[in-house]
Amino acid sequence: MRTRADAAARRAGREPAAVRIVGAAKRQPSERVVAAVRAGLRDLGENYVQEAVAMRAALADALEPSLVTALTWHGIGHLQRNKARDALACFTWFHGVDSAALAAELSKRAERDVTVLLQVNLSRETTKSGVAEEDLPALLDAVRGLPHIRVAGLMTMPAPAENPETSRPVFARLRALAERHALVELSMGMSDDFELAIEEGATLVRIGTALFGTRGDAT
Repeated sequence: MRTRADAAARRAGREPAAVRIVGAAKRQPSERVVAAVRAGLRDLGENYVQEAVAMRAALADALEPSLVTALTWHGIGHLQRNKARDALACFTWFHGVDSAALAAELSKRAERDVTVLLQVNLSRETTKSGVAEEDLPALLDAVRGLPHIRVAGLMTMPAPAENPETSRPVFARLRALAERHALVELSMGMSDDFELAIEEGATLVRIGTALFGTRGDAT
């Protein structure tokens, strides 16, 4: 996986070290996640707080303390405001902040600095979270300057497509938005299209199946 990510970065004339692989551990057997961490994975993502709590406990039991403390935990799913306090105990990165109210709640509850990525719904799917592109400036104005909140970049999820190339223009649009607003981090790309996302500027790719295998697969 690292080899494929590095090759995609080099094709785009980028430094491979600028791309972080976030292992989307949701509903994966902890044994697979342990193996990935032992192989060098240092960024883990979960969609739900309760699943993060369970995975953190499993890894604490299975891994050496030095590996446990080396991990960075990412909240990669939509977060409800009433889960903010519990989420802050699990994650230091939040990839799906899509409202000023959620950012304010995280700021209010946080006792340390956290990194947030603002989710933009470029595909305008009603089933996806995220602000519309034209509403991003107002959200940025509302979130920047909140205590304990570091707005580092943007996140998006393209519409599902049989051909991964369909996602490339969406990734390019997110990169242009980030550049326009002087933001550095871009969380975009998953198992089917992460190489395209890296070619278009992703700094974080959220990979589950391609990294850990199909959930429920015993192999």
